Amino acid sequence: MFEFVRKHNRIMQVLLFLLIFPSFVLFGVERYNSMNAGGPTVAKVDGHNITQTDWDNEHRRQVDVLRQRMPNLDPKMFDTPQARYGTLERMVRERVLAAAAAKDKLTTSDQRLARELQSNEVIASLRGPDGKLDMDRYKQLVSAQGMTPQMFEDSVRTDIATRQVLGGLTGSALATPAQAGVALDAFFGRREIQVARFDASNYAAKVQPTPADLEAFYKAHVQMFQAPEQASIEYVVLDLDTVKKGLTVSDQDLRAYYEQNAPLMEERRASHILVAVPRDASAADKEKAKAKAQAIYEQVKKAPDTFAEVAKKESQDPGSAAKGGDLDFFARKAMVKPFEDAVFAMKKGDISPPVESEFGWHIIKLTDVRGKTFEQMRPEMEAQLAKQQAQRKFAETADAFNNAVYEAADGFKTVAERFKLEIKTASNVQRNPGPQAKGPLANPKLLAALFTPESIEKKRNTEAVETGPSQLVSARIVQYSPARTLPLDDVKDAVRQRVVADKAAELARKEGMDKLAAWKANPASATGLSDKLVVSREDPAKQPQAVVEAALRADPAALPALSGVDLGTNGYAVVKVEKVLPRQAHDANVAKEEQSQYARAWSAAEAQAYYNTLKQRFKAQILVPQPAAEEVAEGTTR
Repeated sequence: MFEFVRKHNRIMQVLLFLLIFPSFVLFGVERYNSMNAGGPTVAKVDGHNITQTDWDNEHRRQVDVLRQRMPNLDPKMFDTPQARYGTLERMVRERVLAAAAAKDKLTTSDQRLARELQSNEVIASLRGPDGKLDMDRYKQLVSAQGMTPQMFEDSVRTDIATRQVLGGLTGSALATPAQAGVALDAFFGRREIQVARFDASNYAAKVQPTPADLEAFYKAHVQMFQAPEQASIEYVVLDLDTVKKGLTVSDQDLRAYYEQNAPLMEERRASHILVAVPRDASAADKEKAKAKAQAIYEQVKKAPDTFAEVAKKESQDPGSAAKGGDLDFFARKAMVKPFEDAVFAMKKGDISPPVESEFGWHIIKLTDVRGKTFEQMRPEMEAQLAKQQAQRKFAETADAFNNAVYEAADGFKTVAERFKLEIKTASNVQRNPGPQAKGPLANPKLLAALFTPESIEKKRNTEAVETGPSQLVSARIVQYSPARTLPLDDVKDAVRQRVVADKAAELARKEGMDKLAAWKANPASATGLSDKLVVSREDPAKQPQAVVEAALRADPAALPALSGVDLGTNGYAVVKVEKVLPRQAHDANVAKEEQSQYARAWSAAEAQAYYNTLKQRFKAQILVPQPAAEEVAEGTTR
């Protein structure tokens, strides 16, 4: 359902960026009244400014959090003007909602805050078997984001309050089955059509451009045939791998780390008896399953040695029942949370009362416990401690590196000697990173610093630019070539291709429009149409989206109907709409999910309308232009 949305990749990238960071995450949101000053003002809300520095810091923080959660995700996906603008829009939204919460005196009680923190999975993972929060790890976690526990908890209070602004509206939004049916039937309606395609490629052979045609096109589209500015550069990189060199981890540190983390590396072996409960089970069936699980528990508790035998007979887990319920050894995070919590709170030989999970009721017997020895954990501990030491050393070295590249000004020899770095070189570097660019040279911030007038003219070192987590880079231009227009002789083949493509599309369009006019005047003369097709937004039957949309816009009261569709460089199409067909019927579950999706969309629309009103109420303004939906980097046509 709604499969067609997947085709709009660039839009969905930005949407993913907006949705991947819900308002409440462990690291909270920046407090409404704690905006840092710095740089030009990019937005205003309720008389408060959002500066360029605020914007840069927030975008960097969000990307860092995302990298921590999804290490394999390409960060370049979010280093685009559209993604950065999405961050600014979210910042404005947070401040508008915070202003509304403050105006309406929406507050958060200590009890509500406690419930919110208890429901957070990241915080829950910091609790020990006794249920107590490990305060040292908690402080360490929030301090990594530049916050104290008090600042974090205040941010959570603010977030809860802001959610109340729209919560009542979204929670009460109503979309009846009748409303959903009308909208969904219209959107997913079907049409029986015939199509005549006039493909531009079929007219290319008829186009024979003259030298004058090529020259005219070239002069009219000079901007298409530019050789971009480029430079040969040298640069130095300070990162964790660099500062790791020379660092050693002491045996004393390893043993301290082992004592602290050995319990977390422990593996446990358990057997279980599952009384399965289907998700759609009635309340009566759920109670029946619970009672059965309790009875089995009482039985095996009296005779623990019969656990395996009872599991073979009673367990409804097909994967383990035949093995007497044995699940072998597993570590933390390997099982669903209720099951894991129970197992890691038990002692060897214990049998738990029934534990409920999404699969049903489990009676669990802990059969063995094993931990990893110091030597088994040594490689992992050395890597982890080396990384921690390198991170501390990097933080200590970063300012010195920044000062050094500034003081050196026009070269990296002294910087490389001081920090034991390699001076790297690259040629044909452009202001906008190309698709093959990798590492620091794909970073727009570094390239923007590199191609400033001062860097180009005086060939000075750039400032130290953060191009990734714990990575600073400074670069300088050694040789620079400005942008220039390529001679016609160098790009004649490319010009010819464009002229032929444009002329062929024009010929296809003209013939298609002529046929459309003739067929409308005399419908019986319409020949060359395809076999009848059934198209919809769900199933376009391999037709261009423009053809499907034209078919769906046809007036049902005036069928059969003919319409023309300009396909741009692909040519032209004539669509004949024969019938309006009802959408395909779906089973009850799909229909229910569709109505649910419609209700959510309706709720979101109402919330957006109210938010737009709040933006006017609190005079919210974004002062920088919104980037185009898709920006095309400047390049050379060859």
